[in-house]
Amino acid sequence: MNQTAVASPDLPVHPRRIERLVAGQPTSDGAGVKLDRVLTQSLQRRLDPFLMLDAFRSDNPDDYLAGFPNHPHRGFETVTFMVSGRMRHRDSAGHEGLLESGGVQWMTAGRGVIHSELPEQRDGLMEGFQLWLNLPGQDKLCEPWYRDFSAADLPAFTTDQGVQAVLIAGRSHGVEGAVVRSRTEPLYLDLDMPAGAVFTQPLPASRNAFAYVYRGRVESAGTEVPRARMAIFANEADTDAIVIKALEPSRLLLIAGEPLREPIVQYGPFVMNTTDQIREAVSDFQAGRLA
Repeated sequence: MNQTAVASPDLPVHPRRIERLVAGQPTSDGAGVKLDRVLTQSLQRRLDPFLMLDAFRSDNPDDYLAGFPNHPHRGFETVTFMVSGRMRHRDSAGHEGLLESGGVQWMTAGRGVIHSELPEQRDGLMEGFQLWLNLPGQDKLCEPWYRDFSAADLPAFTTDQGVQAVLIAGRSHGVEGAVVRSRTEPLYLDLDMPAGAVFTQPLPASRNAFAYVYRGRVESAGTEVPRARMAIFANEADTDAIVIKALEPSRLLLIAGEPLREPIVQYGPFVMNTTDQIREAVSDFQAGRLA
């Protein structure tokens, strides 16, 4: 990682409160991969522009070996962060890459792509996250795009309180992330926090934001967030930052973005703005025109 030392913001801040805590729903996807769906379809309007967040973690090969064979996408972007493990990506646009521990795979499905994500390990821990980020209506039929980032490629910084941050997308503490998107302005941070450390992220009140704790336990604006919980932050107009304190050694994702405020119509792996567009996506897939 491209490690940088930074100072914590010293300006007065007005922290956001936590609106609610959400537990993931156990499910399976692909060829039976077990995971927790943290951001579900019922939260898409509340957390616009984000459509889904899946968390997977298992050291039982039966839970993940079958992986995610060929399947289609249209109309959004997928961001896969591999905490531990190895996964091979191949797609119909000719892209191929190996996602390894600490790395990120960013794929813009755009007008359509068929891809597979298959484990390249027979045992050991497989842990990570997949986030779906919506595309604006004007970009939903753009050309597919793909990029792999190894752990060493990702911008990272350490605050004066010892918080180690990996910046997958957006800008934080004067550091620019691996990916920047002008319309949705996603912020995607992986935070490794020692006990007692405080992390402050300035953020406009207009941006929807949430955190997911996957190690330890944290607190924000007087609300405790235990492991395996997503905290959704309120959007009061007089707030300008998210402030998180680690109650014990903790690791979490902090994600935020500017809402698109457009209709969301999802049918499985297709996310468009109208039902007619969904019918067209299904027809294109069935006729082999998707990619």
